[in-house]
Amino acid sequence: MPFSSEYEAVIIGSGFGGAAMCARLSKRWPGQVLLLERGKAYPLGSFPRSPNDLASNFWSPRDDTSERPRHVARQKSDKGALLGMFDVRSFARMDTVTCAGLGGGSLIYANVFLRPSARNFEQHWPQGLNLATLAPYYDIAQSVLGARTIPPHQNEQDRRFILRTQQFQQFAASQQLPSKLSDIAVYFGHGYSYAGAAQPSEIGLQEKNRYGAVQTSCTYCGECDIGCNVHAKNTTDLNYLHAARAYHGAQVQTQARVNQIVPLNAAGEDDASADGQHGYRVYFDDFAAGSARTVTAKRVVVSAGTLGSNELLLRCRDIYRSLPRLSARLGQRFSGNGDFLAFALDGQREINSTYGPVITQYTDHHLFENHDPERAFLLEDASVPTHAGWAVAALQPVLHPWDRFKMLLSVAWEALASLYPGRKSQRLGSLIQQLLRHDVTQYSAVLLCMGIDKSDGRLQLNQAGFLDIDWPQKTSQPLYDAILALGERFKDFIGARLFMPMPNWLWPMRHNVTVHPLGGCTLADSPEQGVVSGRPEDRGQVFGYQGLYVADGAIVPGALGANPAATITALSEWIAHGITGQQPDDTLR
Repeated sequence: MPFSSEYEAVIIGSGFGGAAMCARLSKRWPGQVLLLERGKAYPLGSFPRSPNDLASNFWSPRDDTSERPRHVARQKSDKGALLGMFDVRSFARMDTVTCAGLGGGSLIYANVFLRPSARNFEQHWPQGLNLATLAPYYDIAQSVLGARTIPPHQNEQDRRFILRTQQFQQFAASQQLPSKLSDIAVYFGHGYSYAGAAQPSEIGLQEKNRYGAVQTSCTYCGECDIGCNVHAKNTTDLNYLHAARAYHGAQVQTQARVNQIVPLNAAGEDDASADGQHGYRVYFDDFAAGSARTVTAKRVVVSAGTLGSNELLLRCRDIYRSLPRLSARLGQRFSGNGDFLAFALDGQREINSTYGPVITQYTDHHLFENHDPERAFLLEDASVPTHAGWAVAALQPVLHPWDRFKMLLSVAWEALASLYPGRKSQRLGSLIQQLLRHDVTQYSAVLLCMGIDKSDGRLQLNQAGFLDIDWPQKTSQPLYDAILALGERFKDFIGARLFMPMPNWLWPMRHNVTVHPLGGCTLADSPEQGVVSGRPEDRGQVFGYQGLYVADGAIVPGALGANPAATITALSEWIAHGITGQQPDDTLR
């Protein structure tokens, strides 16, 4: 009797790539698709917020020996294992922040849906795969994710007015640089986000989106990057994955970390010499059950994120030897997408960095217009959660040491004086108000930049079998210098006391930090050029294997300069179309 796989497809990961693939493949094969996600699901209101819970909301399983920040290592030492959202890793000259959870990176990204410049596709991309080819897939992805600009406001007293946006636009004008409102995948009500209505729903109103998931019209709380507890972000668990499960019977298992993929022979046995024509066995840890499990499928889609997909495939090729045909190009052309984070602190202009969605506009520094490949990047505004403002208030004594000291003495004296019988203080309330009035976040700006780095990094395994990154930072230094120069000009524009890059960048560390890792399993025309086919007839399929695909940021052949979510989703839609033969639409039906 011939062997029969348990599923038509197993998908590893639930970010933009995995979610889009799950929706499309489960429509083609209803009830026969399984998605495995290493992290947890986060229902409405379940993202951690207390200091204690946030401190342990990191990813580092019991057997993980990857280098982590010290506070993560201490938490793991206390608890034995961490299975939270934030996967923070430290490498030589590059640190990374990614996400574990149902929805993948969409849970913590800054919502931006931005198509890159057509110039990006002129080098290192497969022939014929360009912005025009992908245009219909970008259109579908944008519609599914409900990405539009922030709603209009009537005046500056309108709750929808975002002062930060205005200040960044004015800075761009002062530098003679273009600034545009970003399309963001944030829910402002079904009508505005999905039906083209001119006006949004009332702030805080709950309703079902077009796919039947309950969401809340954005409350402008600035908590996009730590998980939106009101589900105002259009994360993939609320559209692609919700539809896959509700409409097409896709099965989803969370807390399932995949460790190995092995091709099968005609008898259904593990056979490293096989080419995948008889399917695959996937080995994974079920953290919830505390056991190891396996599942078989005719097809496997690896969508574990750039770091996860490269790490898994490198282990399969070099440690387990279960996928020996993988290209020698595996791990090459890694990019941090030119990510750079900096701060302009304690200015004279009011910014109000605790209000509104995380990103609302982008300033084009020679990326789309007047292109300069050595200095091409975007400057985006950013908000921080309101409760983070209280933590930042602790910087006051550092920024204004003498003023704050005098104010504290005055408050203490009035408090003591009020204890004496017959003496009433009329100034204590006023002094406390003065102590708190100059909120640092109200007059400070977070500067998010991304650009065209050299994409010349390499992903490989260390001696313990965990991922390592070789990042030749100096080759991209002209980009970072241009970002720093614009940051200094922004500091002067708002009259800030201090311009400060992310502390990791300061001497002696000099580390970049990326939240948009790309590459390593790049699309190409041949295995001599990359890992995954960019040819129309077998798009997304790993060279050397049938039915093995990669669909996430790992397949992008280099820095985009723009936020990559749009391109990852569009590429995944393009790959899914090739696999299923079904023209995608935005209904997901």
